[in-house]
Amino acid sequence: MNTQPKIKKESKNKIRVDFERAPLSERLKAKYLNAYFYKKIIVSLFKFLLLLGISYVILYPFASKILQSFFSPQDLLQSDVQLVAKYPTIQTYSLLITENGYFSALLNTAILSFVCAVIQTFICSFIGYGFAKFKFKGNKVLFVFVIISLLVPPKILASSLVQRFVNFDIFGIFEATGFYDLLGWETGLHGTYAPFILLSLTGLAFKNGLFIFLMRQFYRGIPDELEEASYVDGYGVFTTFFRIILPCSVPMLITVFILSFSWQWTDIFYTNIFLPNSDKVLLTSNAFWSTMPPTLEAIREEVLIGNDTAQSTFAAIVMNTAGMLVVAPLIILYLFCQRYLIQGIEHSGFGGT
Repeated sequence: MNTQPKIKKESKNKIRVDFERAPLSERLKAKYLNAYFYKKIIVSLFKFLLLLGISYVILYPFASKILQSFFSPQDLLQSDVQLVAKYPTIQTYSLLITENGYFSALLNTAILSFVCAVIQTFICSFIGYGFAKFKFKGNKVLFVFVIISLLVPPKILASSLVQRFVNFDIFGIFEATGFYDLLGWETGLHGTYAPFILLSLTGLAFKNGLFIFLMRQFYRGIPDELEEASYVDGYGVFTTFFRIILPCSVPMLITVFILSFSWQWTDIFYTNIFLPNSDKVLLTSNAFWSTMPPTLEAIREEVLIGNDTAQSTFAAIVMNTAGMLVVAPLIILYLFCQRYLIQGIEHSGFGGT
């Protein structure tokens, strides 16, 4: 029980009036020459320096890569050029886009990433809803396997996944009907987009365990009374999910979609094992950012001839520029969807709600 005397409203008004009537020097002394003010200044200064340091560590690599992407070969021969180009050029961007087939790869990657993200968002929300709202035998055991899928490194499963899709069949139907021979697919589904789609449909794609966990945490925060009212109105389980639950979970769905789209976009591991011959087909393939355009290669050898250090630096700048072209669409996507992403994280169970 609080035994401290309460200050009445009249007393507060009297103190404020007395303070305003005091001389300016006395008011400034009372306001600024005290331990609380100095403590507030020190804490604010510490927070500013800490945030400034963290921002520098995070943003400097990106800023340096962006600025160096405008370097010309002549800049590498200037000893006084460190971060800002003296002879800026967009030639690197232009040649990467034209000679490496950027827009074709961009379209293919966008289609694959969008389709996989839509499928994974729906499947993971459906599975997460089941784990959150339905009590059945083996519920916790199955959810343990979902968590385990987050802990198992994908490289351990690479060989078995490749063999599974090379020899993919459904009850021997494909082999009996000569389905692969008819399509000319000598290695089954391997080398096609089908593995990405099938893994997404079964909830086993890249990071799907995390998406299921996020959706489960979100649905656990939805009151059971909402579903009970829906059942009283005559809705079934599926109708309730599609007409009541899904509209309530739009921020979380957008969050999962953005994460799924981004990780599929930048994925190299699954692309390399399922599409080993995808040179210049996808932005996620190594071909786009590990193959220097012939024109840039010729420029490097002609201008920087005999200077091995400058040649290797120029090659690194070209690869970094290619990387910037790969992530640029994701940055644009984030700028438009960051509000929904933050809302989804806040309601997922990680934001303290």
